[in-house]
Amino acid sequence: MERPALSVLINNYNYARFVGRAIDSVLSQDARNVEIIVVDDGSTDQSRPVLEAYDGRVTVIFQENAGQAAAINTAVRSSKGEILCFLDADDWWAPSKLSATAAAFRKNPQASLVYHRLQPTLVDGTPNSKPIPRTLCSGTLSPLLTRSAGWWPFPMTSAVAVRRSAWDAAGSIPEQFRISADAWLVGIYPFLGDVIAMPDPLGFYRIHNNNWYRSTEDATTLRRRMTHWRHTVDATNLFLSAHELPARLHLADHYPYRVASAKLRGADALSRFKLAVEGLFFAGEPNLLRRTRDSLRSALGLSRFGLDAGLSEAAK
Repeated sequence: MERPALSVLINNYNYARFVGRAIDSVLSQDARNVEIIVVDDGSTDQSRPVLEAYDGRVTVIFQENAGQAAAINTAVRSSKGEILCFLDADDWWAPSKLSATAAAFRKNPQASLVYHRLQPTLVDGTPNSKPIPRTLCSGTLSPLLTRSAGWWPFPMTSAVAVRRSAWDAAGSIPEQFRISADAWLVGIYPFLGDVIAMPDPLGFYRIHNNNWYRSTEDATTLRRRMTHWRHTVDATNLFLSAHELPARLHLADHYPYRVASAKLRGADALSRFKLAVEGLFFAGEPNLLRRTRDSLRSALGLSRFGLDAGLSEAAK
């Protein structure tokens, strides 16, 4: 049999109500020579009968719960395609996603990662905001990531595809990225080759309560994000060192981390002013207008009394 050109890798955990649409969106692609592998990461809902109904059309692997990174690693080990396309079970794709992705890789032989915008939707699939990310970044991004501690207007997992040769160079996703495997993909692969951004929203990102990020920012959410960012910087530096790459990330250059810290501890007028100025020069947002807007919003949104005010040490 001909080796598949594209491998679609779907990770599922307790998304029985969504995963069928994700699979159907792949089966209806206009691309050919595609394999579909679904890894169910120990779901306890009705995912098994939903997935078993696709027997013969997709490869389904059931494993004990180990997190998103482990599920993706299992899928990649079972795949054969030259291009690896990732899809979360609660998202879905437009019919031309795979053909556009394959064309972008053919046109750009130095690319390690290709991505596109996603259209955010409500749980029922109704669009509710503009496609993300707003700013697109293409080309050699490693200098940008080095100046921004790895932060950039990155795409979500369901928008990302990587070349298998780059995956082989990077190795499996460390399983510390249990619920945020996209942080490894978008943080490491720009150091292994060019990044190509496609402007069209070729997928749909479903917003609901189980997503990693929340619309509200309480102290617990902010501390969790900060911990995730610290661990991501550490993991990236370990990778760069192990592969004898000269770049290193510094958490002091991570503007969102600094803003989150100020939200927790509080900021006086001088601190807000300094953060606003710092944000104007933040390398992680290449678009000047958005960078200016974001820095001003971040500074003006800070309070003199942080979210940690009044919390006991035990609560912290």
